[in-house]
Amino acid sequence: MIRRFLCCLTTAILMLAALPAAADDTAARFDFYVLSLSWSPTYCASPKGKDSKEQCGPEKKFAFIVHGLWPQNENDYPQSCATTEPRRVPETLGRAYFDIMPSMGLIGHEWRKHGSCSGLGQKAYFDKTRAAFEKIRLPAGIVTATTAQTFTADQIEQSFIRDNPGLGASSIAVSCERNQLEEVRICMSKDLAFRPCAEVDRKGCSLNRITVPPAR
Repeated sequence: MIRRFLCCLTTAILMLAALPAAADDTAARFDFYVLSLSWSPTYCASPKGKDSKEQCGPEKKFAFIVHGLWPQNENDYPQSCATTEPRRVPETLGRAYFDIMPSMGLIGHEWRKHGSCSGLGQKAYFDKTRAAFEKIRLPAGIVTATTAQTFTADQIEQSFIRDNPGLGASSIAVSCERNQLEEVRICMSKDLAFRPCAEVDRKGCSLNRITVPPAR
C-alpha cells in the first residue's frame, strides 16, 4: 500500500514538473509603479533618436510615448530580475504596442530591465503598461501645439493635475534634458491608482524655463 502511494506521488510530481512554467508573481518585491512618459520630439532631436527610424522617421509624429512602467520602492527599485519568461520579446507581441512604445529595441530593453521584475508574463506586463498609459489624460495644450512652448516644471505638472482627477503634486515629476522637456513620471499603485512618491518627486526637474518642442 505504501509503495503504491509513493509511486502515485512520484508520478504526480513528475507531471507537475512537466507543466509550462508561469511567471513568478514574487519575482521582486516592490511597492508601486512609475509610469514614465517620454516626450518624443526631445528624444528624436538627440543623437540617439536620430538613429531610431521606428520612432523618429520623417513620417513619425509621436508626442508622449511610454518609456516604461517601472516597479519601484520608496528609495530604490529592482531591475533585471530572474524570471521564467524569455528575455527576448517576440516581434509579433511587441508590435501590438507600437502605438505607445514605437520600437522593438525599447520594448525589449524595458522588459529585460523592468518588466522582468513585475511578476507578470510578457503580454500581461505590456497590457498593464497600456492600461496605465490609457488612464492618463494628456494635456491638449502640450500635445497639440504646433510651435515650441516654454513652461516651468510646475506648470507642466499642473497641466497634468488639472486633466487627471486624483493626481496630486506629490505623485508626478518632470524630467529635463538640458533645458527641454524629457519625461513626465507618474506614480501609481499596483492597481494603477495615483499615489504619492516622495523620492521620485524630489528628483524631478525644477527649471523655470523648459522648452517643449512641438510634436507636429
